[in-house]
Amino acid sequence: MRRVYVASVGYTTVGDHWNKSILDLAVESGFKALAGAAKIKPEQLVVGNMFSGLSSRQEHLGALVANGLGLTGLPAFKVEAACASGGMASLTAFNMIRSGQIDSALVLGVEKMRDLDPGEISQALCTAESAEYTQFFGASFVSLNAMLARLYMYEFDVTRADLSAFPVIAHRNAVHAPHAQFRKEISYEDVARSMIISDPLRLLDCAPVGDGAAAMLLVSEDVAGDVNGPLVEIASAESATNRFSFYERDDMLDFAATKLAAHKALKSSGLSISDVDYLEVHDAFSAVASLSVEALGLSKRGQGARDAREGKYDCDGGLATNCFGGLKGRGHPVGATGIYQIAETYLQLTGKAGENQAKDVSVGLAQNIGGVDTTAVVHVLKRN
Repeated sequence: MRRVYVASVGYTTVGDHWNKSILDLAVESGFKALAGAAKIKPEQLVVGNMFSGLSSRQEHLGALVANGLGLTGLPAFKVEAACASGGMASLTAFNMIRSGQIDSALVLGVEKMRDLDPGEISQALCTAESAEYTQFFGASFVSLNAMLARLYMYEFDVTRADLSAFPVIAHRNAVHAPHAQFRKEISYEDVARSMIISDPLRLLDCAPVGDGAAAMLLVSEDVAGDVNGPLVEIASAESATNRFSFYERDDMLDFAATKLAAHKALKSSGLSISDVDYLEVHDAFSAVASLSVEALGLSKRGQGARDAREGKYDCDGGLATNCFGGLKGRGHPVGATGIYQIAETYLQLTGKAGENQAKDVSVGLAQNIGGVDTTAVVHVLKRN
């Protein structure tokens, strides 16, 4: 198996792109990534996206984006795994290069969400859940995560202030991130007093709706010498699934997919969780962030939210986490999120993170999930 490297990255600002189509966003990020390693011509295009058919009435994204980038003739396809679509697209390209099938791939994640009204967005996000049961009975994706948050608070005596910790961290980190959707700090009181969306989740517990695209060029060790800029090795990438709906699980507070994907990824990389000094965690909801760090083995069971409140996941002084704001601050254009996470980890490991740079980072881990930990994709990256 060959080594695989991130050679360059490109991304758009996350936000309300009323004057740009899904293709415009994809092409913008793709050209930026290609420009960063101009000598490399990709042999494959992989696009991560969740619901372009609903939001843009557009499928067949692989060929469409290839055409827009002037890469006609290139093999291209779309990968879908709900909010883990970006991470799964990266995993797919990683395995193609690692196995020797190809030497380079452009991996791109894109989502156009703001063209839908709130009810349509809720319906689109619900496609990550069972159409025959969960959707049929009208449970929204937010309400499912609210039930999870309520159970988490009840089982482990988690307070409202504890639950607010990850959103506060995210917004503090997003202030200096040029591509972040919300570059404004919030307080614990701001979170607690924000509008109830689905009790106990309030507006500031939830990742926002936004448009965005991110891309990266992956190369094998055989052509890495043609890259002028810095390289970051993807030491491993793994995925796992859980029982489909969280209320079917024996332990609803056990993110078993994240736990298994992380275990496989760390074992494959030859590293341990204690080697990780930069973390991108899927903080779509405050409770999800807490349960994720617990599943990764970074916090004890029931302690993730408290650890965050006590500074364990601060970018200055703790385990540097979501230093560009994560899903909550940077934004969560769902099909693109997994690529944003890897791109931001690349920036950290190459010292290109600007005012968001964490100190002395050499190993990064990115966790991207679809559904309520129904699908998890974990990448382990290390400085070359």
